[in-house]
Amino acid sequence: MREQLLIGGEWRDGAEGNRISVLNPATGEEISSVAAGTPADAHTAVDAAAAAQVLWAKRSPRDRAEILRACWQKLLDHTDEIADLITAENGKPIADARGEVAYAAEFFRWNSEETVRIHGMIGTAPSGNNRIIVRHPPVGVVVMVTPWNFPAAMITRKVAPALGAGNAVVIKPPKETPLTALRIADLLQEAGVPEGVVNVVPTESAGSWFDAATEHKATRMVSFTGSTEVGRVLLRRCADRVLKVAMELGGNAPFIVTGDADIDAAVEGAMVAKMRHSAETCTAANRFFAEASVADQFTEKLAAAMNGIQVGNGMDAAVGCGPMINPSAVETITQLVDEAVSAGASLVSGGQAIDGPGFFFPPTVLGNVTPGAPITHQEIFGPVAPVIPYTDVDAMITQANDTEMGLAAYVYSGDLAQGLNIAERLESGMVGVNRGAVSDPAAPFGGMKQSGLGREGASEGIYEFCETQYIAANW
Repeated sequence: MREQLLIGGEWRDGAEGNRISVLNPATGEEISSVAAGTPADAHTAVDAAAAAQVLWAKRSPRDRAEILRACWQKLLDHTDEIADLITAENGKPIADARGEVAYAAEFFRWNSEETVRIHGMIGTAPSGNNRIIVRHPPVGVVVMVTPWNFPAAMITRKVAPALGAGNAVVIKPPKETPLTALRIADLLQEAGVPEGVVNVVPTESAGSWFDAATEHKATRMVSFTGSTEVGRVLLRRCADRVLKVAMELGGNAPFIVTGDADIDAAVEGAMVAKMRHSAETCTAANRFFAEASVADQFTEKLAAAMNGIQVGNGMDAAVGCGPMINPSAVETITQLVDEAVSAGASLVSGGQAIDGPGFFFPPTVLGNVTPGAPITHQEIFGPVAPVIPYTDVDAMITQANDTEMGLAAYVYSGDLAQGLNIAERLESGMVGVNRGAVSDPAAPFGGMKQSGLGREGASEGIYEFCETQYIAANW
């Protein structure tokens, strides 16, 4: 287990010698502590990345691709170790943690294949006076800020394409889950990533750390995954240096069930869309719109499925819902549920925080929620499913789009044409039709409106970390 900063290939303590306590959210107890980086450490890390990036960019695409593929295999070889770290510091069920490792590793395999396919173009200008050459060099040093809910995958989804394009990176992992980030960086070096190309600097001083990293003249891009509120702040800070940004922000996903849908299939999909990773995901279904003719049936079956989930320490293989990340999360979820019930929603299952130790909230279903209720306008980030009956499809779509967020959405319908028609009218970057999961390294991940800028994954993902250069030439 690594517990120091990784800067320029060296493991070291922070400049001031401070430590960050890492808690197990299932028990509330400290499981480790890691070095706390300072703004000076962030600046030093950018120095190291800038020096390493020059040589890394000169490596052939095939060389970089082979190293990325070695990273894929290295992570898979350490699946159990990384999954145990994820569950220990994040709390998610161990089966979900193992799934995250496989997902995280796949970004290296996918981007190893994309690395050798970064295309250019040579053409003749319409005037015939010169040739037009277009190429895509790396952007340079990329500062990455990652969230606690996917301690492995949200790092690799950024690092793999960035490295494939020829960049070096400085990562600020969340203070809640730094152990996974540090171990992954360790394994990437073992797989052949040169020293200094990947640097990891946890900190408790996020704002000043970010300023130091982004004010460094070598930093050319910021990649961030987190809340929309924080994303707005970081965008303002990036504006002063006109840094390139890629941001995956908050979500408020609608889950729509039409009257002719297979209700059992819809419930199965809803359980994936809502409860995967203990419901602490940005793509989690947040508002359930069920056509009035099937709303009661859907609500009852969903509640039965939610009641069947075992809550507890994620290390227990039988557990399907682990703890929330901290006590504040439990308080926020409790307040949202209480407000919804006070406003007239029916409490069908769950609804009350579970006594500690640990930070637990049970899977909860709310019936007959009023459109526009406060719980429908806030990302819950917890195991609560508010069901909103509807009778008019057009009005429902208006309500589904009545949010500044537009990350993910889900539609279940027995008529594929109807399902696709609804999907196309939703203001969302990703839509699952008769599917409760949408994420795939081969697909473009990202949102509309205030859910982010740019895309991760697919062929688009690697170009986020490239510049576009045009050369006019005669010969």
